[in-house]
Amino acid sequence: MMTGRYGTDGTARQKRSFGARLLCGWLRLHGMLPLRVHWFWAKILAFLVEKVFRYRRDVVMDNLLGSFPDKSPEEIRDISHRFYLHFAKVLTEAVWFGGRRGEKGRQRLRRSHLVEFTNPEDFNRLLALKGQVMMMFAHTGNWELTLGFLNYSYGEPLQLASSGFGMVYRRLSDPLSDQVIGYNRMAMLEDLAFDGLVESFDVKAYIDAHREPGRAFLLITDQHPYAGRRGIDVSFMHRQTTSMSAAASLAVKYDMAAVYMRFECRPDGGYRITLVPLSEHAGGEDPRDLMQRYYNLLEKDLEAQPWNYLWTHRRWKA
Repeated sequence: MMTGRYGTDGTARQKRSFGARLLCGWLRLHGMLPLRVHWFWAKILAFLVEKVFRYRRDVVMDNLLGSFPDKSPEEIRDISHRFYLHFAKVLTEAVWFGGRRGEKGRQRLRRSHLVEFTNPEDFNRLLALKGQVMMMFAHTGNWELTLGFLNYSYGEPLQLASSGFGMVYRRLSDPLSDQVIGYNRMAMLEDLAFDGLVESFDVKAYIDAHREPGRAFLLITDQHPYAGRRGIDVSFMHRQTTSMSAAASLAVKYDMAAVYMRFECRPDGGYRITLVPLSEHAGGEDPRDLMQRYYNLLEKDLEAQPWNYLWTHRRWKA
Protein backbone atom coordinates (compact mmCIF):
# COMPACT_ATOMS: atom_id res chain seq x y z
CA MET A 1 0.00 0.00 0.00
CA MET A 2 1.19 3.50 -0.82
CA THR A 3 2.09 5.39 2.38
CA GLY A 4 3.27 8.88 3.23
CA ARG A 5 6.81 10.03 3.89
CA TYR A 6 6.41 10.20 7.66
CA GLY A 7 5.57 7.44 10.10
CA THR A 8 2.96 7.60 12.85
CA ASP A 9 5.57 8.80 15.35
CA GLY A 10 6.16 11.95 13.28
CA THR A 11 9.69 11.03 12.22
CA ALA A 12 10.89 10.89 8.67
CA ARG A 13 11.20 7.44 7.16
CA GLN A 14 14.68 8.52 6.16
CA LYS A 15 16.70 8.90 9.35
CA ARG A 16 17.33 12.48 10.38
CA SER A 17 20.94 13.54 10.33
CA PHE A 18 22.80 14.61 13.46
CA GLY A 19 22.69 18.22 12.27
CA ALA A 20 18.94 17.99 11.70
CA ARG A 21 18.41 16.59 15.18
CA LEU A 22 20.40 19.43 16.73
CA LEU A 23 18.49 22.07 14.78
CA CYS A 24 15.13 20.45 15.58
CA GLY A 25 16.04 20.48 19.27
CA TRP A 26 17.05 24.13 19.11
CA LEU A 27 13.81 25.07 17.38
CA ARG A 28 11.72 23.09 19.86
CA LEU A 29 13.42 24.86 22.76
CA HIS A 30 12.62 28.28 21.29
CA GLY A 31 9.17 27.14 20.23
CA MET A 32 8.20 26.66 23.87
CA LEU A 33 8.17 30.42 24.39
CA PRO A 34 4.79 32.23 24.30
CA LEU A 35 3.25 33.12 20.97
CA ARG A 36 3.50 36.87 21.63
CA VAL A 37 7.26 36.52 22.06
CA HIS A 38 7.40 35.03 18.57
CA TRP A 39 5.29 37.90 17.25
CA PHE A 40 7.80 40.33 18.76
CA TRP A 41 10.67 38.47 17.08
CA ALA A 42 8.77 38.59 13.80
CA LYS A 43 9.06 42.39 13.73
CA ILE A 44 12.83 42.19 14.14
CA LEU A 45 13.12 39.43 11.56
CA ALA A 46 10.99 41.41 9.09
CA PHE A 47 13.31 44.40 9.39
CA LEU A 48 16.36 42.22 8.73
CA VAL A 49 14.80 40.36 5.80
CA GLU A 50 13.38 43.47 4.12
CA LYS A 51 15.88 46.23 4.93
CA VAL A 52 19.20 44.51 5.63
CA PHE A 53 19.27 41.37 3.49
CA ARG A 54 16.69 42.73 0.99
CA TYR A 55 15.50 39.18 0.42
CA ARG A 56 14.08 38.90 -3.11
CA ARG A 57 13.00 42.54 -3.08
CA ASP A 58 13.10 42.77 -6.89
CA VAL A 59 10.89 39.69 -7.27
CA VAL A 60 8.40 40.97 -4.70
CA MET A 61 8.14 44.40 -6.33
CA ASP A 62 7.80 42.92 -9.82
CA ASN A 63 5.00 40.62 -8.66
CA LEU A 64 3.16 43.43 -6.87
CA LEU A 65 3.47 45.95 -9.70
CA GLY A 66 2.06 43.47 -12.19
CA SER A 67 -0.71 42.29 -9.88
CA PHE A 68 -1.95 45.70 -8.74
CA PRO A 69 -1.53 48.00 -11.78
CA ASP A 70 -4.01 50.56 -10.40
CA LYS A 71 -2.13 51.17 -7.16
CA SER A 72 0.30 54.02 -6.69
CA PRO A 73 4.03 53.49 -6.00
CA GLU A 74 3.41 54.48 -2.37
CA GLU A 75 0.67 51.88 -2.04
CA ILE A 76 2.90 49.20 -3.59
CA ARG A 77 5.70 50.01 -1.14
CA ASP A 78 3.24 49.78 1.75
CA ILE A 79 1.99 46.39 0.54
CA SER A 80 5.59 45.20 0.19
CA HIS A 81 6.38 46.31 3.75
CA ARG A 82 3.29 44.58 5.16
CA PHE A 83 4.16 41.46 3.20
CA TYR A 84 7.58 41.19 4.86
CA LEU A 85 5.97 41.60 8.27
CA HIS A 86 3.52 38.83 7.37
CA PHE A 87 6.26 36.61 5.96
CA ALA A 88 8.36 36.91 9.13
CA LYS A 89 5.29 36.20 11.25
CA VAL A 90 4.65 33.00 9.27
CA LEU A 91 8.19 31.82 10.00
CA THR A 92 8.17 32.59 13.72
CA GLU A 93 4.70 31.07 14.19
CA ALA A 94 5.96 27.90 12.51
CA VAL A 95 8.68 27.66 15.19
CA TRP A 96 6.06 28.17 17.91
CA PHE A 97 3.86 25.51 16.28
CA GLY A 98 6.59 22.90 16.68
CA GLY A 99 7.49 23.84 20.26
CA ARG A 100 4.95 21.44 21.77
CA ARG A 101 4.20 18.11 20.14
CA GLY A 102 1.43 15.56 20.33
CA GLU A 103 -1.45 16.07 22.75
CA LYS A 104 0.27 18.91 24.62
CA GLY A 105 0.80 20.68 21.33
CA ARG A 106 -2.81 20.25 20.29
CA GLN A 107 -4.03 21.61 23.62
CA ARG A 108 -1.77 24.66 23.35
CA LEU A 109 -2.84 25.23 19.74
CA ARG A 110 -6.53 25.17 20.65
CA ARG A 111 -6.05 27.45 23.65
CA SER A 112 -4.31 30.01 21.46
CA HIS A 113 -7.22 30.36 18.99
CA LEU A 114 -4.50 31.26 16.51
CA VAL A 115 -6.53 29.72 13.68
CA GLU A 116 -10.30 29.29 13.58
CA PHE A 117 -12.36 27.20 11.17
CA THR A 118 -15.47 29.27 10.36
CA ASN A 119 -17.70 26.68 8.65
CA PRO A 120 -16.96 23.11 9.76
CA GLU A 121 -20.59 22.19 9.06
CA ASP A 122 -20.03 22.79 5.33
CA PHE A 123 -17.04 20.48 5.34
CA ASN A 124 -19.02 17.78 7.16
CA ARG A 125 -21.90 18.12 4.69
CA LEU A 126 -19.62 17.73 1.67
CA LEU A 127 -17.80 14.79 3.25
CA ALA A 128 -21.11 13.04 3.92
CA LEU A 129 -22.34 13.88 0.42
CA LYS A 130 -19.33 12.67 -1.61
CA GLY A 131 -17.20 10.70 0.83
CA GLN A 132 -14.01 12.50 -0.25
CA VAL A 133 -13.13 16.19 -0.35
CA MET A 134 -10.32 17.84 -2.32
CA MET A 135 -9.16 20.91 -0.37
CA MET A 136 -7.20 23.36 -2.54
CA PHE A 137 -5.26 26.21 -0.97
CA ALA A 138 -2.53 28.72 -1.72
CA HIS A 139 0.37 30.30 0.16
CA THR A 140 -1.95 32.55 2.16
CA GLY A 141 -2.56 32.86 5.89
CA ASN A 142 0.02 30.67 7.57
CA TRP A 143 0.32 27.63 5.34
CA GLU A 144 2.90 26.13 7.73
CA LEU A 145 0.09 25.53 10.25
CA THR A 146 -2.12 23.59 7.85
CA LEU A 147 -1.40 20.15 9.34
CA GLY A 148 -3.07 21.31 12.56
CA PHE A 149 -6.39 22.01 10.84
CA LEU A 150 -8.31 19.34 12.77
CA ASN A 151 -7.82 21.50 15.88
CA TYR A 152 -9.25 24.71 14.49
CA SER A 153 -12.98 24.04 14.84
CA TYR A 154 -14.49 25.61 17.97
CA GLY A 155 -18.09 24.84 17.08
CA GLU A 156 -19.21 21.69 15.30
CA PRO A 157 -16.27 19.24 15.23
CA LEU A 158 -14.92 18.09 11.89
CA GLN A 159 -16.17 14.58 11.11
CA LEU A 160 -12.74 13.42 10.03
CA ALA A 161 -10.36 11.04 11.76
CA SER A 162 -6.75 12.04 12.34
CA SER A 163 -5.78 9.29 9.89
CA GLY A 164 -8.40 10.40 7.37
CA PHE A 165 -6.51 13.03 5.41
CA GLY A 166 -3.41 13.41 3.31
CA MET A 167 -1.40 16.52 2.54
CA VAL A 168 1.01 16.94 -0.32
CA TYR A 169 4.58 17.83 0.55
CA ARG A 170 7.25 18.95 -1.91
CA ARG A 171 10.66 17.52 -1.02
CA LEU A 172 13.19 20.34 -0.60
CA SER A 173 16.50 20.19 -2.44
CA ASP A 174 18.50 20.77 0.75
CA PRO A 175 18.30 17.58 2.90
CA LEU A 176 18.82 19.41 6.19
CA SER A 177 15.99 21.88 5.54
CA ASP A 178 13.77 19.07 4.26
CA GLN A 179 14.20 17.01 7.43
CA VAL A 180 13.80 19.91 9.84
CA ILE A 181 10.74 21.46 8.18
CA GLY A 182 9.05 18.10 7.71
CA TYR A 183 9.60 17.21 11.39
CA ASN A 184 8.25 20.59 12.51
CA ARG A 185 5.12 20.31 10.37
CA MET A 186 4.27 16.97 11.97
CA ALA A 187 4.22 18.39 15.52
CA MET A 188 0.47 17.99 16.11
CA LEU A 189 0.30 14.49 14.66
CA GLU A 190 3.35 12.61 15.91
CA ASP A 191 1.43 10.52 18.47
CA LEU A 192 -1.50 9.74 16.15
CA ALA A 193 -2.05 7.18 13.43
CA PHE A 194 -1.15 9.60 10.67
CA ASP A 195 0.70 8.55 7.57
CA GLY A 196 -0.45 11.16 5.13
CA LEU A 197 2.36 13.63 4.49
CA VAL A 198 2.87 12.69 0.86
CA GLU A 199 5.42 13.89 -1.65
CA SER A 200 3.88 15.61 -4.66
CA PHE A 201 4.99 13.00 -7.17
CA ASP A 202 3.28 10.28 -5.12
CA VAL A 203 -0.08 11.95 -4.66
CA LYS A 204 -2.00 9.97 -7.31
CA ALA A 205 -0.70 6.67 -5.97
CA TYR A 206 -1.63 7.76 -2.45
CA ILE A 207 -5.19 8.64 -3.48
CA ASP A 208 -5.51 5.39 -5.44
CA ALA A 209 -4.61 3.53 -2.24
CA HIS A 210 -7.13 5.50 -0.12
CA ARG A 211 -10.39 5.43 -2.03
CA GLU A 212 -12.57 4.70 1.00
CA PRO A 213 -15.14 7.32 2.13
CA GLY A 214 -14.34 9.74 4.91
CA ARG A 215 -11.12 11.17 3.51
CA ALA A 216 -9.85 14.63 2.62
CA PHE A 217 -6.83 15.58 0.53
CA LEU A 218 -5.07 18.92 1.00
CA LEU A 219 -3.16 20.14 -2.05
CA ILE A 220 -1.43 23.49 -2.19
CA THR A 221 -2.09 24.88 -5.66
CA ASP A 222 0.20 27.56 -7.07
CA GLN A 223 1.89 28.67 -10.19
CA HIS A 224 4.18 27.35 -11.68
CA PRO A 225 4.00 23.54 -12.25
CA TYR A 226 6.96 21.52 -11.07
CA ALA A 227 9.53 20.60 -13.72
CA GLY A 228 8.24 17.89 -16.00
CA ARG A 229 4.60 18.40 -15.00
CA ARG A 230 1.84 19.74 -17.23
CA GLY A 231 -0.20 22.66 -15.98
CA ILE A 232 -3.38 24.52 -16.77
CA ASP A 233 -3.40 28.05 -18.20
CA VAL A 234 -5.48 30.50 -16.17
CA SER A 235 -6.02 34.22 -15.80
CA PHE A 236 -4.81 35.48 -12.42
CA MET A 237 -4.17 39.00 -11.15
CA HIS A 238 -4.50 40.63 -14.59
CA ARG A 239 -2.11 38.21 -16.29
CA GLN A 240 -2.02 34.79 -17.87
CA THR A 241 -0.13 32.13 -15.98
CA THR A 242 0.26 28.38 -15.83
CA SER A 243 -0.92 26.67 -12.69
CA MET A 244 -0.41 23.33 -11.03
CA SER A 245 -3.29 21.10 -12.10
CA ALA A 246 -3.12 17.94 -9.97
CA ALA A 247 -5.79 18.96 -7.44
CA ALA A 248 -8.42 19.83 -10.04
CA SER A 249 -7.59 16.88 -12.28
CA LEU A 250 -7.77 14.36 -9.42
CA ALA A 251 -10.99 15.84 -8.05
CA VAL A 252 -12.55 15.42 -11.51
CA LYS A 253 -11.11 11.94 -12.08
CA TYR A 254 -12.47 10.59 -8.78
CA ASP A 255 -15.64 12.72 -8.66
CA MET A 256 -14.82 14.36 -5.33
CA ALA A 257 -16.24 17.48 -3.79
CA ALA A 258 -13.72 20.29 -4.43
CA VAL A 259 -13.31 23.32 -2.18
CA TYR A 260 -11.14 26.42 -1.99
CA MET A 261 -9.63 26.86 1.45
CA ARG A 262 -9.65 30.59 2.16
CA PHE A 263 -6.95 31.48 4.72
CA GLU A 264 -7.46 35.06 5.90
CA CYS A 265 -5.53 37.20 8.36
CA ARG A 266 -7.56 38.40 11.34
CA PRO A 267 -7.07 41.91 12.80
CA ASP A 268 -5.94 40.42 16.13
CA GLY A 269 -3.01 38.59 14.50
CA GLY A 270 -4.74 35.24 14.12
CA TYR A 271 -6.19 33.52 11.06
CA ARG A 272 -9.55 32.44 9.75
CA ILE A 273 -10.15 29.41 7.50
CA THR A 274 -13.32 29.27 5.43
CA LEU A 275 -14.13 26.55 2.91
CA VAL A 276 -15.72 27.83 -0.32
CA PRO A 277 -17.22 25.07 -2.52
CA LEU A 278 -15.85 24.94 -6.06
CA SER A 279 -17.89 21.89 -7.05
CA GLU A 280 -19.99 19.47 -5.03
CA HIS A 281 -19.66 16.88 -7.82
CA ALA A 282 -16.40 17.46 -9.69
CA GLY A 283 -16.81 14.41 -11.91
CA GLY A 284 -17.59 15.56 -15.44
CA GLU A 285 -16.25 19.07 -14.83
CA ASP A 286 -13.53 20.59 -16.96
CA PRO A 287 -10.45 20.90 -14.73
CA ARG A 288 -9.68 24.23 -16.41
CA ASP A 289 -13.01 25.66 -15.28
CA LEU A 290 -12.42 24.36 -11.76
CA MET A 291 -8.97 25.95 -11.63
CA GLN A 292 -10.21 29.27 -13.00
CA ARG A 293 -12.90 29.43 -10.29
CA TYR A 294 -10.19 28.73 -7.72
CA TYR A 295 -8.02 31.58 -9.01
CA ASN A 296 -10.98 33.96 -9.23
CA LEU A 297 -11.59 33.42 -5.50
CA LEU A 298 -7.89 33.75 -4.66
CA GLU A 299 -7.68 36.97 -6.67
CA LYS A 300 -10.65 38.42 -4.78
CA ASP A 301 -8.97 37.56 -1.48
CA LEU A 302 -5.71 39.21 -2.55
CA GLU A 303 -7.55 42.36 -3.54
CA ALA A 304 -8.86 42.48 0.04
CA GLN A 305 -5.55 41.53 1.72
CA PRO A 306 -2.79 42.11 -0.85
CA TRP A 307 0.06 41.39 1.57
CA ASN A 308 -1.39 37.95 2.39
CA TYR A 309 0.49 35.85 -0.18
CA LEU A 310 3.96 34.46 -0.74
CA TRP A 311 5.18 37.12 -3.17
CA THR A 312 8.86 36.07 -3.04
CA HIS A 313 8.47 33.46 -5.80
CA ARG A 314 8.36 34.16 -9.53
CA ARG A 315 4.67 33.50 -10.06
CA TRP A 316 4.39 34.48 -13.70
CA LYS A 317 7.18 32.65 -15.49
CA ALA A 318 7.38 32.83 -19.25
